[in-house]
Amino acid sequence: MCVYVTLFIWKYCPWGRCMGSECGQGGSQSRAVWCAHSEGWTTLHTNCDQAERPDSQQSCFRVCDWHRDLYDWQLGAWNQCVPVSMRSPGAVQRPAVCTRGEEGIQTREVGCVQKADGVPAEDAAICEYFEPKPRLEQACLIPCPRDCVVSEFTPWTSCSKTCGTGLQNRIRYVLAPPLFGGSACPNLTEFQTCQPSPCEGPESLYSLKVGPWGPCSVPPPRSARQAPATKRVSERVRERVRERVRERGKVKDPETRELIKKKRNRNRQNRQGGKFWDLQVGYQTREVTCVHRSGKTEALSLCSQESLPVTYQACVLTKDCEVTEWAEWSPCSKGCYELNGRMGERTRMRQVSQFPVGGGTECPELEEREPCTAQGEGVPPCITYSWKTTEWTECRVDMLLSQQDRRRGNQTGLCGGGVQSREAYCVQATSAEHASNLSALKSKEASRPVDNELCLSPAPNTTQLCHIPCPVECDLSSWSAWGPCTFENCLDTASKKGFKLRKRRIINEPTGGTGSCPHLVEAIPCDEPSCYDWLLLKLEECTPDNDRDCGAGTQIPQVQCVNSEGEHVDRQLCRDAILPMPVVCEVPCPKDCVLSPWTPWSLCSHTCSGKNTEGRQTRARSVLAYNAGEGGLLCPNSSALQEMRSCNEHPCTVYHWQTGPWGQCIEDTSVPLANSTGARVAVGDSSCSVGMQTRKVICVRVNVGQVPPKKCPESIRPETVRPCLLPCKRDCIVTPYSDWSACPVTCKAGGNTKRKQNRKRIIIQLPANGGQDCPDVLTQERDCEAGSVCLGYRWKTHKWRRCQLVPWSVRQDSLGAVETCGPGLQARAVSCRKQDGQADIGACLKFASSMPPLTQPCQLPCQDDCQLTAWSKFSSCTQDCVGVKTRKRVLVGKSKKRDQCKNSQVYPLSETQYCPCNKYNAQPVGNWSDCILPEGGRVEGQLGMKVQGDIKECGQGYRYQATVCYDQDDRLVETSRCNSHGYIEEACIIPCPSDCKLSEWSNWSRCSKSCGSGVKVRSKWLREKPYNGGRPCPKLDHVNQVGVYEVVPCLSDCGQYVWVAEPWSVWKVSNVDLKENCGEGVQTRKVRCMQNTIDGPSDPVEDYLCDPEEMPLGARNSQLPCPDDCVLSDWGAWSHCSRPCNKNSTRERTAYPIRQPGEGRLCPNTTEKEPCSLNSNCYHYSYNITDWSTCQLSERAVCGSGIKTRMLDCVRSDAKSVDLRFCEELRLDRKWQMKASCVVECPVNCQLSEWSPWSECTHTCGLAGKLWRSRTVLQVPQGDGRPCSPQMEQWKPCPVKPCYRWRYSPWSECTSEGARCGEGLRFRNVSCFVSDGSGRGEGCLVDDELCGDLEPSVDGDKPITLEEACTVPCPGDCYLTEWTAWSLCQLSCVSGDDLGFGSVQVRSRAVLAQEPENLLQCPEQDWEARPCTEGQCYSYRWMTGPWRSSSRPVWCQRSDGLNVTGGCPMTAQPVADRSCDPACNKPRSYCTEAGVCGCEEGYTEVMTSDGLLDQCTVIPVLEIPTAGDNRADVKTIRAVSPTQSSNSLPGHVGRTWFLQPLGPDGKLKTWVYGVAPGAFVLLVFVVSMTYLACKKPKKPQRRQMHNNRLKPLTLAYDGDADM
Repeated sequence: MCVYVTLFIWKYCPWGRCMGSECGQGGSQSRAVWCAHSEGWTTLHTNCDQAERPDSQQSCFRVCDWHRDLYDWQLGAWNQCVPVSMRSPGAVQRPAVCTRGEEGIQTREVGCVQKADGVPAEDAAICEYFEPKPRLEQACLIPCPRDCVVSEFTPWTSCSKTCGTGLQNRIRYVLAPPLFGGSACPNLTEFQTCQPSPCEGPESLYSLKVGPWGPCSVPPPRSARQAPATKRVSERVRERVRERVRERGKVKDPETRELIKKKRNRNRQNRQGGKFWDLQVGYQTREVTCVHRSGKTEALSLCSQESLPVTYQACVLTKDCEVTEWAEWSPCSKGCYELNGRMGERTRMRQVSQFPVGGGTECPELEEREPCTAQGEGVPPCITYSWKTTEWTECRVDMLLSQQDRRRGNQTGLCGGGVQSREAYCVQATSAEHASNLSALKSKEASRPVDNELCLSPAPNTTQLCHIPCPVECDLSSWSAWGPCTFENCLDTASKKGFKLRKRRIINEPTGGTGSCPHLVEAIPCDEPSCYDWLLLKLEECTPDNDRDCGAGTQIPQVQCVNSEGEHVDRQLCRDAILPMPVVCEVPCPKDCVLSPWTPWSLCSHTCSGKNTEGRQTRARSVLAYNAGEGGLLCPNSSALQEMRSCNEHPCTVYHWQTGPWGQCIEDTSVPLANSTGARVAVGDSSCSVGMQTRKVICVRVNVGQVPPKKCPESIRPETVRPCLLPCKRDCIVTPYSDWSACPVTCKAGGNTKRKQNRKRIIIQLPANGGQDCPDVLTQERDCEAGSVCLGYRWKTHKWRRCQLVPWSVRQDSLGAVETCGPGLQARAVSCRKQDGQADIGACLKFASSMPPLTQPCQLPCQDDCQLTAWSKFSSCTQDCVGVKTRKRVLVGKSKKRDQCKNSQVYPLSETQYCPCNKYNAQPVGNWSDCILPEGGRVEGQLGMKVQGDIKECGQGYRYQATVCYDQDDRLVETSRCNSHGYIEEACIIPCPSDCKLSEWSNWSRCSKSCGSGVKVRSKWLREKPYNGGRPCPKLDHVNQVGVYEVVPCLSDCGQYVWVAEPWSVWKVSNVDLKENCGEGVQTRKVRCMQNTIDGPSDPVEDYLCDPEEMPLGARNSQLPCPDDCVLSDWGAWSHCSRPCNKNSTRERTAYPIRQPGEGRLCPNTTEKEPCSLNSNCYHYSYNITDWSTCQLSERAVCGSGIKTRMLDCVRSDAKSVDLRFCEELRLDRKWQMKASCVVECPVNCQLSEWSPWSECTHTCGLAGKLWRSRTVLQVPQGDGRPCSPQMEQWKPCPVKPCYRWRYSPWSECTSEGARCGEGLRFRNVSCFVSDGSGRGEGCLVDDELCGDLEPSVDGDKPITLEEACTVPCPGDCYLTEWTAWSLCQLSCVSGDDLGFGSVQVRSRAVLAQEPENLLQCPEQDWEARPCTEGQCYSYRWMTGPWRSSSRPVWCQRSDGLNVTGGCPMTAQPVADRSCDPACNKPRSYCTEAGVCGCEEGYTEVMTSDGLLDQCTVIPVLEIPTAGDNRADVKTIRAVSPTQSSNSLPGHVGRTWFLQPLGPDGKLKTWVYGVAPGAFVLLVFVVSMTYLACKKPKKPQRRQMHNNRLKPLTLAYDGDADM
């Protein structure tokens, strides 16, 4: 058989986009189709089957944008969750035990449809064009089945019969319903028969049963129900009544008759059947039957009973509530228009035309409300309210100071970051309100403040950070050198008065201009002043006289004319100055002595000359070559090698002008009034005039004090007067007074207490610069007018009407019935009253308590009945523990004459009680309150500024504890009975917060570099940590406990320390040619490091401060020229290498010949060269920028804006910092900014509002009542500010008041009066109880009078129900119990995790029966569930008890400890019974949990070869005597039962250990393996010790004492604290 394999197949791409010229049908789309080999490569189309070729083009629906409005996805409902295991055949099998639930998938239908009619679209791609297709599947969870969970059974009830065969039952209730397919609930009732005792006589089979009362019926007309005999009697009675009325009418005058008529009409309106109550008394009957215990009804005669139950009673005919039609809607409460504002409300009412009686339908709502807006034209816009603010207060820095800040004592001059505040108030916004607050201030028309609650928008912030600019101090340069002696005024040289001046300059821009800077010029008087002088530039070369080559000559000076400032001027100006003369010099001849040129003059030794000081300058020269001795000029002696001259001959008296501060700007009175308009400057909207400021200027001599002004140069005297701008006056602006606050409405009986009302105004601008002051009074208070009387509504009850009996026709057949007496019903009317008269019934329904009852049972006394009044109230006790109190009643009517009524034993007319002996004791209750500071601890600043630290947050306060008062019966009573005001008060302390304390700033460290840029540091150290909520510390260096660092760059002048070399010493020739005095020699000189100043090097310093690389040589070896040798000068400086450094370039230095050589001799080379080498003698230079410094604040600032700086450093290519001039000479680009502004975050302390007023008590009575008050955060802490106190609320106890409430007694047993079973009644009473409000316990019974002020309600139910219908089951009945209470709310959880299926609670009804034969007729048990909230997660687990023989108890327990049935997984149920095969019948054996036979405790197992138990043998006993055993003998005890107490074995003491090496299964126990190695080691140890003890000892050797000398024990302490 041949198999053909297809080698070529068609392949294709997805369809392309639908294309077409029109939208909708008619579009087309295409795709690529090709033939491919099975291995993947493309081939010719002819190789594939043409019949199977897919289409490459098809028609389609072209989607356009407007199709979005026509089509949409239609989503179907999710289908049922299907387990994943059922969808895929190869899936993993479902687990046998469900833990969390089973994963499933649910699907839904999704289609693209037309929006208009839901018709499916032509193509789903239409909807996909606009929105991706919604998912068709989603994961879901199928929860595990939850079985029904029921409680344990109650105990068995008593037998339903006292004799014969009855039933006992026990019931249980449902705790959790079955969910998600769990097993149904089991039977809730179990029955068992019982036989207390055999019945003596025949068992009663029949029971008298009463049925329910029938509907209330109207009595038939009197004419139809009167019998003829009765009719005659009635006629006679009526005739007598008419006769009596006629007789009375005769004696009444017309006016009296009119009054009687009006009274009758009024009574007729108030009686039943009046306006609102159509009370109609009828009657109702019930049926009495005789039932067999099987449930069948039998003849009434079979129920033997002396009297039958009453089958009739009076009743009120049922009437439903009837109401009128709705009245018209009231006008809208909001009579204005407000866009997007709150709506108003309107109401409509309806009246009750018939109140419900006789259990009729209750009345519906009588008032209806709905939101509304004002309608119609001309509706005014609503008044709106907006916030306004006062101006900001002055910026205050002191609020940011920490406790340790020294500036707290002197707060003048503080600057930087601060805090300012303002007050926000609500005003009525006008329609023309477009002006800003500023314009309102200027116009002085601020709006009237209103209640802040009227402003709905958030209030503007009332505190903000601010900044006070810190004054910039003058930054001065160093003093210049003293200038020449010059005239004070070069234009006036007649005075011959001269001064030498030195100056300094301001190198920054100080605050307030340069006027506050120190003096910039100092002057020294001098003689022979001149304004111009010749400046010697240089001396030309020495030229020998008479054109000779050597010998004496002259040097011509080159000079320039300069003024006193050193500036070059025209030479003509120096015509009066002495021109420097040519200088005599010497050009050495070959045999002459050669001297070096003079060194420059040294610095003057003193800056001035006085009595003890005189300035001196020196210069020196040295011998370069000695003379030849014959004909040559001799060298001078050593004293001629040095010269000295006087300098700074001016006296040490320095003068300068000193200025005082500028005075206050005052009005310039010198300006004429006519010109005053011209002397005004416009500033903003106001004009401020120009004034004048003056200051004091004096001449001061340094270190002496003030001297006459003529001592100082007048030309540089500072000005003493300057113009200034007078600040504008600013008046105080306050708002108008607000409206008076509303007076509280007082509705308490007993008069109105005096209340106050107040109003206020707010300062919105403080006065300044002499403006009008603010008023002293900002608040006003006055007494309220007499409050309006509150309308108190109350029910008024009218007299009870006569008692109406059941019609005689209904009750005449009853045994013992009398026509004119018996039980009946009487009614009355009620009306609504207010204090000033009648009120509408609806007002009482709305505002008064529940309506009083309209009917009550009554009894028309029969002829023989005794009638008494009701008991009066007990008389009051005049004193506790003394006397008695009584109450009384009296006989009325004919009862006064009947002897049987006068029997005080049966009808007592008075009752007596002893007066209570009340004793009260007070005791504290509850916790202590928070510590509360006394009121008035706050200081208010102006404009409501709440100054930090002004609020008293700490110190001594008081805390309170409530006291409770009990009587002698431990009943709660008013605290006044214990003569207590309800509190115990105790002083307490609120600890004050202590801020983090740091040290003062340390001194700045020395700059880290002596040349170039470095850093200097200062720091603060931690002195004390914060506590009690003080300001936190900044982040600390925990190693060094350094709190704050400040690092700033510093620039050390590379020239501040210089090497200064003295002149070379005289040559010391080492290889001496004594004849010629020449040859090799050594010269030395002193080199010192000195501090450089503007005047030159001054004081010597340590050598390490100077650059060692730059240190000049202190000694040199050289050749001392001989006579006729050429003498050269010292080498000059090296020339600069070309840049960049190049190996091919060179540098050179030169010298010049001082003495020409003799004949035949030549001068050495006067030029010396060396190659340029990078980082050796040639360098590259570049700028280096330092890091930014920390933010630097003014010394007077705490925070805010500061400056951070950095510096430029000139760095050589060998990384050495050099003077900046090296980089500046190269004109390198300096593109960096050296200063930048920065901000230090302000440490703003938390600011809290004032405490709110104390709240109402949280409980109206009881022990748990608290008063609360709170405060809010006005300013959140920022930076390192003090954090907010965690106590934002405070409480204190309320005075304890007893909680009185009405409480029902338990229902009585259901009784059917006169019958054994059927419909009956059960009763309960209502009594007054007092409790402490804690909910624990029922409280104590007290007199009902104490609940007299309470509304008659129990647990919130206003209608008090004291009786209700019930059913007494007959012996043959089988019935359901009442519903149980709802179970606890339970969540569906797994391992404590909510599965998200909600919570549920359940209640149930169980079945009860009394006769065994009627169990088949019982109804089904019932339960119902409902969803609930705040459910709890419960888990269930199996619990087991100890084994008893071959069984043990096993039960299921809920996680809250409740034993239940259901809930625990049956697959995990522990075994309750066990058995062994073969049976354990050996003595002392039992079946173990493992299913094998074992022995009891004290016996060990002996096993057979096949592993079965052979016998149980006693284990040898090791007895350890206890401490209480004083006897010497040791007795052996046998194994006893471990459960038997030791007291049951006399003579046996101690504890017994049983060693059982084998387990119940015949294997070695684990402890045997552990003991065996130990026993082996012990055996080896014993053998070793025995060997050593028996071994012969060696003879001891004598040791030398010095080798055996004891060394002291030395302990080396390594710092470990544990040693």
